[in-house]
Amino acid sequence: MAMQLGHQIAVDFDVPARMRDGAILRANVYRPAGDGKWPVLLTRLPYGKDLPGAGGGMDPAQAARQGYVVIIQDTRGRFASSGEWDPFRNEAQDGVDTIEWASKLRYSDGNVGMFGASYFGFTQWITAVQQPSALKAMVPFITWDDPLQGVLFRGGALELGTTANWQTMMGLNVLMRRHQNDPDPRNLGHAVYALVQDMDALGKQGYWSLPLKEFAPLKRNDVSPSFFETIEHPMERAQVDHMTILGKHEQASVPAFNAGGWYDIFLKGTIANFKTMREHGSTPQARQSKLIIGPWTHGGVTNPIGEMNFGFASTAGFIDLKIDFISLQLRWFDHWLKGVENGIQDEPPIKLFVMGANVWRDEHEWPLARAVETRYYLHSEGHANTLNGDGTLSITSPQEEPSDQYHYDPNNPIITHGGALLMSPEYPAGPRDQRQTESREDVLVYSTPPLEEDVEVTGPVTVHLWANSSAPDTDFVARLVDVHPDGYAQNLTDGIIRARYRNFEQGEAPSLIEPGRAYEYEIDLWATSNLFKKGHRIRLDVTSSNFPRWDRNPNTGHDFGSDDEVQVAQQTILHDAEHPSYVVLPIIPTA
Repeated sequence: MAMQLGHQIAVDFDVPARMRDGAILRANVYRPAGDGKWPVLLTRLPYGKDLPGAGGGMDPAQAARQGYVVIIQDTRGRFASSGEWDPFRNEAQDGVDTIEWASKLRYSDGNVGMFGASYFGFTQWITAVQQPSALKAMVPFITWDDPLQGVLFRGGALELGTTANWQTMMGLNVLMRRHQNDPDPRNLGHAVYALVQDMDALGKQGYWSLPLKEFAPLKRNDVSPSFFETIEHPMERAQVDHMTILGKHEQASVPAFNAGGWYDIFLKGTIANFKTMREHGSTPQARQSKLIIGPWTHGGVTNPIGEMNFGFASTAGFIDLKIDFISLQLRWFDHWLKGVENGIQDEPPIKLFVMGANVWRDEHEWPLARAVETRYYLHSEGHANTLNGDGTLSITSPQEEPSDQYHYDPNNPIITHGGALLMSPEYPAGPRDQRQTESREDVLVYSTPPLEEDVEVTGPVTVHLWANSSAPDTDFVARLVDVHPDGYAQNLTDGIIRARYRNFEQGEAPSLIEPGRAYEYEIDLWATSNLFKKGHRIRLDVTSSNFPRWDRNPNTGHDFGSDDEVQVAQQTILHDAEHPSYVVLPIIPTA
């Protein structure tokens, strides 16, 4: 597992690169000392090249000692780079220009790879689809393909927890640049103080701000016009084309080693990026893309994750006790940028961490070909409310059964507790005990009896829910839970559907629902890999909110973001012969 580090290195700070419109983007360059030419590893980020975390999962000093030029660049309008900050919009053009510049540096051999996490995973993809000739390979880590699936929205609901938190934090550098030539330094101090006050209050107060189109923490600081553009144009694909990879993968010709986490906010996109390139890549190289998924959160790759001890080998620093994530990336780049035959392409394309069993396993396709899609149906005698109710889950299809009911009050929503999050500090991500949430009357709980044998679920998870509401628009949330013998309720994955967008994925325009009429909703819970051990129970929770992760549906049917008052909705979940509600679990046979 030890790296072979050879070169002494030199570091050049604030190296300028001129874009085609004259903007100057600056980067720190780590390179082997002395004369020579080496392949380039590039990352482009808006979070400050000089700040901790700028490596995005890569140690630039280690990579330089192994014979790479590593370039960490501030994106346009951020920190040391000139130009105007407009999130996502300039990254395609600037990425192409930066690769062209990097490939011609005196110490570059002309071959470029890209790396980085989240936003700087996106800067890789949006550059790759422009097909710059010098780009040979990339390692996008915890990033997306579709901004309407986990970045800005999810199932039609606003990703309020992520977007408000991210936009507020990004505002600090906006204010610093805005006041950099201000003759009175107190103006900057006052502006930063006001923003930080809102940052600190976001978790307990700011998220509750209504109406969303006047979202106070961002409105009064004037640091994020893009947030309000999102509110004004909800779920409009044309509005988010500049930050979309979906539908453009065929334009990317280089192989991607995709890395993600079961509790990551961009899990669906990470898997989709791999699957699309592996199956439909435009070149033989692109079709050799790979995927690794750990039990990780967004940026959390050390043990424990949330409240769970997944074992020392679960960490990115000691993957399967065989290799660390930095070395894994460098093996990938050694092959594609240096032509080293190190066997990485002879290995299975997928490495997954199976939670519960707490082991890594190699796979050859996604979804797993041997997985058996199994319906677990919701049942009750009409009182599935709370974990002490009579809700059950089984593979037996329902006959005549009473429905379950609860009130959804947007003024008293279900409060976010764990999951795939990137929110203010009050809301840590990952697995958390759900019993307090499941003790509420507005949560329906359906559980199997204790399992008589181990059951592994690995693959996509979807819920088909028959429901009616007294409201013209409302939300439904579903969560898959592993219940331990001592009662600990470990959340695995969840999802939401906003009623007016119930057929959005089928290309239909949003439409309100008829109060009291039953509709079938499909809720995408994305995916997981978990061994439900003997004696554990499989559980599905159903409710109508998970706030402030997702914005509260006010139940009015009014235009998105316009409400400052809300209504209570009476929700009915059906599970009878004519309206079977169920979760589809991909079961992995034990033999």
